[in-house]
Amino acid sequence: MRRYMITSALPYANGPIHIGHLAGAYLPADIFTRFLRLKGEDVIHICGTDEHGVAITLRAVQEGISPKELVDKYHERIKSDFEKFGISFDHFSRTSTPLHHRNAQNFFLKLHDKGYLYKRSMKQYYDPKMGRFLPDRYVVGTCPYCGYEDAKGDQCERCGRQIEPGELKDPRSALSGEPVILKDTVHWFFKLSDLKEPLREYVSSKDWKPFVKEFALSWIEELRDRAITRDLEWGVPVPLDDPDAKGKVLYVWFDAPIGYISATMEWASQVKGDPDAWKPYWMDPETVLVHFIGKDNIVFHTVIWPAMLYAHGDYILPTDVPANAFLNLQGRKLSTSKGYAIWADELVESVGQDIARYAVALYIPEKNDSDFNVREAFTRTNAELVDNFGNFAQRVLSFINRYMDGRVPEPKTLTEEDERLLKLLRETAKRYEELMLRYEIRLALREAVNLGAEANRYYEHQAPWKLRKGDPDRASTVLYVAFQILRGLSAMFYPYVPASVRRLWGYMNVSPESFSDLTTPNPDLAGHPIGRSEPLYRKVDEDKIRQWEEELRRRAEGREPESKGAEPRIGYEDFAKVKLRVAKVLSAERIPKTDKLLKLTIDLGDERRTLVAGLGHVYEPEDLVGKSIVVVANLQPKKLRGVLSDGMLLAAHDEEGKPVILTVEREVPPGSEVS
Repeated sequence: MRRYMITSALPYANGPIHIGHLAGAYLPADIFTRFLRLKGEDVIHICGTDEHGVAITLRAVQEGISPKELVDKYHERIKSDFEKFGISFDHFSRTSTPLHHRNAQNFFLKLHDKGYLYKRSMKQYYDPKMGRFLPDRYVVGTCPYCGYEDAKGDQCERCGRQIEPGELKDPRSALSGEPVILKDTVHWFFKLSDLKEPLREYVSSKDWKPFVKEFALSWIEELRDRAITRDLEWGVPVPLDDPDAKGKVLYVWFDAPIGYISATMEWASQVKGDPDAWKPYWMDPETVLVHFIGKDNIVFHTVIWPAMLYAHGDYILPTDVPANAFLNLQGRKLSTSKGYAIWADELVESVGQDIARYAVALYIPEKNDSDFNVREAFTRTNAELVDNFGNFAQRVLSFINRYMDGRVPEPKTLTEEDERLLKLLRETAKRYEELMLRYEIRLALREAVNLGAEANRYYEHQAPWKLRKGDPDRASTVLYVAFQILRGLSAMFYPYVPASVRRLWGYMNVSPESFSDLTTPNPDLAGHPIGRSEPLYRKVDEDKIRQWEEELRRRAEGREPESKGAEPRIGYEDFAKVKLRVAKVLSAERIPKTDKLLKLTIDLGDERRTLVAGLGHVYEPEDLVGKSIVVVANLQPKKLRGVLSDGMLLAAHDEEGKPVILTVEREVPPGSEVS
């Protein structure tokens, strides 16, 4: 067992979470952590909101509230967004806590006492109109290196180069929009230049993603001392008894990564009940420390943060920094300021948690920028998750329930094809694990999908529904093999779609065993009892895909929505054409060779009719007899599986997509009109 300390970049508490954030730093970390837990590793996943710095104060000014009010508001919103998306943290903290302030100040003092910090007068941008010094990111202008016209005062987002005060061309205030001037102020600097050699040796020794390692090494070659304090009202005060320290706070990129340690300390005390439980995760050299980030944070996590840890001396350095590139949307760059994004909560509310997770996982930008296209994303999700994995699970389990007395049958003689598929399971699991441990999460998912496709081909070719009568021993063997493959697939899909796989494990009556156990064929499963199963997923239909495409066009063009959740309206005259009546179910039976369809005989007061309803995966026929339901009585009859259905019952769908029939509050005579 290895010990892992996993972190996700601390999101600024100045806005909600969108799919770009999720694809970059949070979903990959969650998938990786869930995989490690399934392997039985000792792992914790830590995160929290970053609540200091310019981004916070700027948003507070824009919203007309205090920074404290802003971070309180968005801390809860961000935490809720992650919970809705199924992102699981062992602890989710915030950098405005007293514990973190103490930790950040003590870290500063440790570096100060060891001679790594010094005070220096410098030029800083000043906004004459507002009468205040501006932190670098309050200033925008033209990058002196690449010519990008919206570069920030400390670093260009396009070329990644560090920008010193005075280098930015045509600088202007991000607050007032007016030109700024350079004015003398005093700040404390971190002697990064003294750490050039140990940092080069450290990064050179790492087997990181090539673009991450190359970026870090190139940055080290230009390493310069960096100011770690700012003239700002909101933040961690500089902990020195020095007149020049008055009104100054620690630069957010000095205090923020220390938040990882503070959050782990809170986890130790609040979750584990052991104030010292955090220490092995940050002080034991055997611990694997992994930071999941977006590529805009590479320099801070591969150079500056390791330099801080090295200078401090008590903590381990990052083992890996699997940074991801950026996610675009429908061929355009995401823009939170312009409202061009898909927000985490709205995606889950639209298609459900696991469909949303799977769709985003398809586009994790592991090496290059990816483009999230809603039609492609949902079409692939329908094919790979719903039709491939979900359909295979339902076919196998429903067959075992119906024809094998709800128990995994005992195999008779394994054929070459059976052995091939079981061998493929073991080989796929090995490749999947290797890819996961290299953070190639999209390729690992592809291995699972390919195995699912092979399993479906095997099941279709063997056709146990045909073998059941002519060769029952062979049918038993096929179902035994299929159940073994399903166990393995469940382990591989679990990190991506955990909620539905947990339901599947319940249907299969298996505990969430280790990854190795689930992906290794187990002969003791013969005779294993299973529970009644239900479909795991509902497809994203064409109407919903078109709605998303139109909505994103609207957002790209900056058009206002017609109304929240707007749907086409109809007149009263149109609604009056629909005749809704109460009916009593007299009898119900399953339609042969179908999983869902039930044939109902209903009493409409003045006549009896037959309805066909797709409820068999949720309701037993006998459960419906005697119920008063609501039906559309004037619908054109339609033949389904040879049965003429004269009407349609009404049902809602719960949060898992299961139909729930509509009934009446108290008994009324059959045939009563609903209006």
